[in-house]
Amino acid sequence: MNKKTIVILAMSLLAINVGAQTEQMNKFIDGLMSKMTLREKIGQLNLMVAGDITTGGAMDTKVGSGVADGSIGGVFNVKGVDKIRALQDIAVKKTKHGIPLIVGMDVVHGYETIFPIPLALSASWDLQAIERCAQISAMEASADGINWTYSPMVDIALDQRWGRVSEGAGEDPYLGSRIAETMVRGYQGDYSKNYNIMACLKHFALYGAVESGKEYNTVDMSKVRMYNQYFPPYKAAVEAGVGSVMSSFNLIDGIPATASNWLLNEVLRKQWKFDGFVVTDYGSIGEMEAHGLGDLKSNSAMALKAGTDMDMCSQGFIKTLEQSVNDGSVSVSDIDTACRRVLEAKYKLGLFQDPYKYLDSKRRKKEIFTQQNRDEARKIAAETFVLLKNKDNILPLKHSQKVALVGPLADSRINMAGTWCVAYTPDRYSTLREIMKPDYYAQGSNVYADEATQKAGEFGKSIKRINDAAALKEALDAANKADVIVAALGETAEMSGECASRSDLSLPDVQKNLLKELVATGKPVILLNFSGRATEMKWESENVDAIMNVWFGGSETASAICDVLYGDVNPSGKLTVSMPQSTGQEPLYYNHLPTGRPVAENSKSFVKYASNYLDVRNDALYPFGYGLSYTTFSYSDIRLSSNEMTRDGSIKATVTVTNTGNRDGDEIVQLYIHDKVASISRPVRELKGFKRIHLKAGESKEVSFDITPDLLKFYDVNLKEVLEPGQFDLMIGTSSLNNKSTLFTVN
Repeated sequence: MNKKTIVILAMSLLAINVGAQTEQMNKFIDGLMSKMTLREKIGQLNLMVAGDITTGGAMDTKVGSGVADGSIGGVFNVKGVDKIRALQDIAVKKTKHGIPLIVGMDVVHGYETIFPIPLALSASWDLQAIERCAQISAMEASADGINWTYSPMVDIALDQRWGRVSEGAGEDPYLGSRIAETMVRGYQGDYSKNYNIMACLKHFALYGAVESGKEYNTVDMSKVRMYNQYFPPYKAAVEAGVGSVMSSFNLIDGIPATASNWLLNEVLRKQWKFDGFVVTDYGSIGEMEAHGLGDLKSNSAMALKAGTDMDMCSQGFIKTLEQSVNDGSVSVSDIDTACRRVLEAKYKLGLFQDPYKYLDSKRRKKEIFTQQNRDEARKIAAETFVLLKNKDNILPLKHSQKVALVGPLADSRINMAGTWCVAYTPDRYSTLREIMKPDYYAQGSNVYADEATQKAGEFGKSIKRINDAAALKEALDAANKADVIVAALGETAEMSGECASRSDLSLPDVQKNLLKELVATGKPVILLNFSGRATEMKWESENVDAIMNVWFGGSETASAICDVLYGDVNPSGKLTVSMPQSTGQEPLYYNHLPTGRPVAENSKSFVKYASNYLDVRNDALYPFGYGLSYTTFSYSDIRLSSNEMTRDGSIKATVTVTNTGNRDGDEIVQLYIHDKVASISRPVRELKGFKRIHLKAGESKEVSFDITPDLLKFYDVNLKEVLEPGQFDLMIGTSSLNNKSTLFTVN
């Protein structure tokens, strides 16, 4: 029996097994639903936040009584295996059919062991590490009773003013797609183990394209752009088998996504063959009225018929669907379809077989915030930091140097982990000051001079207000005693994330003043830029000796920063968002379409009657894919296996990458392609491959990419996926703008 025959036989057996399991599931759910009343079916579609409950008093709470009377099918954001067990006991023991609850939480980048924010994770370009983050997050959350996470967030985000850039993988659809499918695999596995939990793809769709980067704002775009630029990561997650999808707050063609039949039924289910369930975002059915689309009853009916299965917190389904059945607005069949999808999710998770599958109290003691998990978080965090500037190789620091650590982020425990840490335990995390143990320290300034502005960006993660004049004097005294200054500045954790839009991406006023005063001392200054988005750092790039974007690295941020600052780890992160020279450039992204009146890339002068600004260059300050190392790398010219390719063939592109420095290091080799002539305008370049490689000092490696038809296809004006013949630019290099190039032709 040859290898091919064995593979075919194995796939056939797998298909037979899956088919048998599906038949068994359908038989079970058919039997269960035949016994359920209409009210009980609608109850399965109602998702509520659990609120503050005690194990002994769960039944006496509003959510507890709702579970008991069958009007709640799932709860979310309750922490603690004992509290969840109390609610599950009610569902299993106090209701007629004993249908278990699905229990969700925003486990976005960790549970108690917190990993870097998703944007930072993407800057590692390390898919194995990202999958491990998802696995550990699922392991810890499941050890505390959670079986469903509202992650991954895969929205393409081109405008850095939008705060939720921090929750995604940046601006590129190819990289975003690879990360989306990786995280789904990491969370879900095959559902067989009690540490596999269900993932929820969000926010479907286009949420990252809100106008002016303002939260909950309008989205309006062509379908050609949707399919080519925004849809790919969602589709990749669906193809990876994601179990659930969360609809977005924004409009699609004037209709809220939660009630868009075209989006949820035509695209998601019919075109992409999604077979899981759709849940709303928080209260979005209730918000449809504010969009001008009727009352709660009519909007609930509209959402259900459009393909929404579970209502998060609006209570529109539980309060109105029975009336809508009575007046014919919805059918019992519509409710049955949604109820079946929710029950199937619970079945796939194994909750009908064992409602207490995720409620082993022994696991909590030995699997959450373990040293092993923390070690992995520390290692991964160090991979995400992006070295943007390193004048005269001031980094890495030497232990013999006297260091002044200055800045409001230098000793703030609750701001290290970043936004969306629902279950985090900040008292167990270290500050940068505690780990670095600098010779001198000063807070140096407030976050903003204005207290109200600072408060708006804190959301419970406050930094002590101080007298700015006195703080500046203390900082300068510390700086003048030191050999080198490390400035921990930037955004606080909640200055990015949901409802954290910013109109100005520059360093906040009083922090900028502090940095200027530190530079004026004449001492070398290293800026650690904390952020959840690309920020504007033009002055900093011209005046500060070294800049490292450290994002928010999770619970082990402080240790990871010190690992890189002192050279125990060589920085290797690369940007997945374009850093602007000015906020006014936003939205700014590398894979833009060409214009009829272009200016040369990196043009330094204004050109009349061309597409440019009077006051700032077009290009990014630091482009997509950019990031320095403590070593250097060189690339050979590209070698192609052939200069021509058929529509159903492939060619191989190879470069030799050499570590030309004196330190071992990791390089992220990036492949870009440009379709030179097509039936519609195509981006100036598109990422189509990447490989993270390790090279010892002086070592060379060949890196090859297979150029296949799928990499070259796009959706044309009729939304048909096509591969058109013609010439293509092929570029391989260390960033989107620093690469070798060649041409090939598709016949």
